[in-house]
Amino acid sequence: MSAAALADSDRAQAAADQAPAIKARGMSKQFGELRAVDDVDLTVPRACVYGFLGPNGSGKSTTIRMLCGLLTPSAGEIEVLGLKIPEQAEALRRRIGYMTQKFSLFEDLTVRENLEFLAAVQDIPKAKARQRIDELVEQYHFADRQKQLAGTMSGGQKQRLALAGAVIHGPELLFLDEPTSAVDPESRRDFWEKLFELADTGTTLLVSTHYMDEAERCHRLAILDQGKLVADGTPAELTGALADRAIEVRAAQPRKAQRVLVGLPGVLSVAQVGNSLRVLLADAHTAEQSLEQALREAGLPAQVDKAKPNLEDVFVSATRGHEPPASTRHATQATP
Repeated sequence: MSAAALADSDRAQAAADQAPAIKARGMSKQFGELRAVDDVDLTVPRACVYGFLGPNGSGKSTTIRMLCGLLTPSAGEIEVLGLKIPEQAEALRRRIGYMTQKFSLFEDLTVRENLEFLAAVQDIPKAKARQRIDELVEQYHFADRQKQLAGTMSGGQKQRLALAGAVIHGPELLFLDEPTSAVDPESRRDFWEKLFELADTGTTLLVSTHYMDEAERCHRLAILDQGKLVADGTPAELTGALADRAIEVRAAQPRKAQRVLVGLPGVLSVAQVGNSLRVLLADAHTAEQSLEQALREAGLPAQVDKAKPNLEDVFVSATRGHEPPASTRHATQATP
């Protein structure tokens, strides 16, 4: 190959590396009368942990199934790892991994037998498979459990094994659909450490979750509600857009105070957290003094202060019919 051709090849590879891992425009899915995914635009940068947050039935799983070529969209354009989907879905499947919340390996096979089976499914040569399995056994802490039946392991151990199986072929992109919903907090934390290790080596991860603490860990985050993308950005961007809208109220009778506040104009939500109330305002123009006055008139003196917005506030704001700012609704590509 000539020097010019090599240079062209290098430039093409560099462009491919800089292109987003996932780009979808106008992605929709209709099931009869139900519009499960409605005109979603999505851009997922490479080598990042991108979170999907949303209530049950919001379209998270349907979106993931379309992105990985398992489900044909009703409308829109999808490009994943430079491939047109669903037209090139078969070529994509060798380059991605997929993991669901339900343990999907064989419970009557051992840890190593499960990994050997998955290596064979991926057509990994035996010598290379043996080496790869040895690496995964060490990396995912199964050295003393290789002969243990998968069905006898704890929920956290099963999820680690499922993750090891999903990455056995070294996928460039990994889809995880609520992967930690059935495991304890310590196992969830350890699981997420493995996800960041994968991102550090260049793997792109798209993770759906309904845990706020997991959403906060993501480099970027999208919130879906009733099939629509209602927020998209980094956790800092999304919480920053709610500046001056989160309020903490400390009252001697929080339940009574909650009943007073929930009916006030400009109040989007009121939730009790311990002995205090967390109030989310519909906009930043509702002064905390008006809340304090309403409580005082009801005979419920209270201390009212601004609070730092969190992702739960973002979630409530985005899923209660209030349009988020354009800057976070369709954020541009960013490097994590």
